[in-house]
Amino acid sequence: QAQLAESGGGLVQAGDSLRLSCAASARTFTMYAMGWFRQAQGKEREFVAGIGWNGENTTYADSVKGRFTISRDNVKNTVSLLMNTLKPEDTAVYFCAADRDPFGRIWTGHSVGSWGQGTRVTVTS
Repeated sequence: QAQLAESGGGLVQAGDSLRLSCAASARTFTMYAMGWFRQAQGKEREFVAGIGWNGENTTYADSVKGRFTISRDNVKNTVSLLMNTLKPEDTAVYFCAADRDPFGRIWTGHSVGSWGQGTRVTVTS
């Protein structure tokens, strides 16, 4: 299983941008689709964005579509989430996830094999 470590969270104002990064330890990084989930205080964890093993299949939650961009580097074993035009409702702990379906076809979280420890994003109005 991949070991994942997120970085890049912080405190920003509404309208700002932030980039999250996730480094994976797995030598078989391309066996996994990679995704980002988030959990706001008092709410359930929700899917944010996902990307297939070769970077060609990306999926976004409706709430972030057009504002967030997910990408991956299969040489460096990293996945990034560029978040633009941040809103207060984007405030949450963001988790990196390695999904056992390398094509990233369904993002319910049930096929996630590894989770990162989470990085906190706080957006003030």
